[in-house]
Amino acid sequence: MAIVNLRRMVINQSGTIVAVKVGGELGHRIREMGLVPGTVITIKQRAPLNDPVALRVMGGTLTLRNDEADYIEVEISS
Repeated sequence: MAIVNLRRMVINQSGTIVAVKVGGELGHRIREMGLVPGTVITIKQRAPLNDPVALRVMGGTLTLRNDEADYIEVEISS
């Protein structure tokens, strides 16, 4: 399976987070939202200019800006 940056995922694509490659306040905030390695996510929507992106995570919906999504690596499901 391929590992890609979350920003590169397309609508209705699913995968499992394998790494969050940022520390500090932003890294802490991302992890507090439940975006940690092992979490399954699905891309639900994108704004007209592709920023932000809406994710389905643990039965809820989160939005991330692309500059935040750049730090998250995802293993794509088949």
